[in-house]
Amino acid sequence: MTSRRSASADPPAAAGDVRPAFRAGFACFVGRPNAGKSTLTNAIIGQKIAITSNKPQTTRHVIRGVLHQPQSQLVLVDTPGLHRPRTLLGERLNDLVRQTWSEVDVIGLCIPADEVPGRGDRFITAEIAELKATVLAVVTKTDLVDRGRLAEQLLAVSELGDFAEVVPVSAATGHQVQTLVDVMTRYLPPSPRLYPDDMLTDEPEQVLIGELIREAALEGVRDELPHSIAVIVEEMIPEESLIRIFADIYVERPSQKAIVIGAGGSRLRDVGTRSRREIEQLLDSRVYLDLHVRVAKDWQRDPRQLRKLGF
Repeated sequence: MTSRRSASADPPAAAGDVRPAFRAGFACFVGRPNAGKSTLTNAIIGQKIAITSNKPQTTRHVIRGVLHQPQSQLVLVDTPGLHRPRTLLGERLNDLVRQTWSEVDVIGLCIPADEVPGRGDRFITAEIAELKATVLAVVTKTDLVDRGRLAEQLLAVSELGDFAEVVPVSAATGHQVQTLVDVMTRYLPPSPRLYPDDMLTDEPEQVLIGELIREAALEGVRDELPHSIAVIVEEMIPEESLIRIFADIYVERPSQKAIVIGAGGSRLRDVGTRSRREIEQLLDSRVYLDLHVRVAKDWQRDPRQLRKLGF
């Protein structure tokens, strides 16, 4: 994570200047898988930097998005959801989550408005209670419930732990998104800017492109397949009128390869079409996308394969 000490300091305020101190720092959303963390991160940054899916446990990389405001810089760190690991990949993702928690200034515990707080929420609340970060409770997906149900949920969530504040929000409609930003910013430390003003994320383009391809590949697949999909962008070749991108989609078994390709290559073509639109928007350029599906047997459990695939 970028060190606050390494950033260049802002000019000192003039004598008698009563402007509020500039604040900058790191924040992250935590919660059970599919609590709306990535969707909320994208809504706050105002641009897609994290993939979203209705399949749980789809976030695999720690991706930082930077929100620039006149008196603050909020760096949102999107992390995988903490879960019960069944593979070496799962163990490594949980380690990544806990490391991130220990380094941020503000943590927002996300609990959906339409789901009764359960054992997983209590477990995560206990895990983050010992950290130095300020902990907020964020009740997500408020557009899915009526006001009475929301009031009940806010009370139930507030009883889970000792939160600095409880904030209801809907990333889908934008309701209270700016309020949540204001609350999180209030708990950031005084600090110079951590990133240049034009930087929205510090994630390499190839990783973001790989994630957009994986997001498209996750649509419509059976429940066991999402965790077996990984994407590596092998090459990007800028040309005069477009960018040529060559990427490999990895699965664990030949039967999964057949599912991703589809009858006569129909699914793979659909994956290419949908992901290319997102990539062109990201790069602001026409894109030629070449996708191949490859089998890496049991890669989630193989240390050597995990290293090759960036884990």
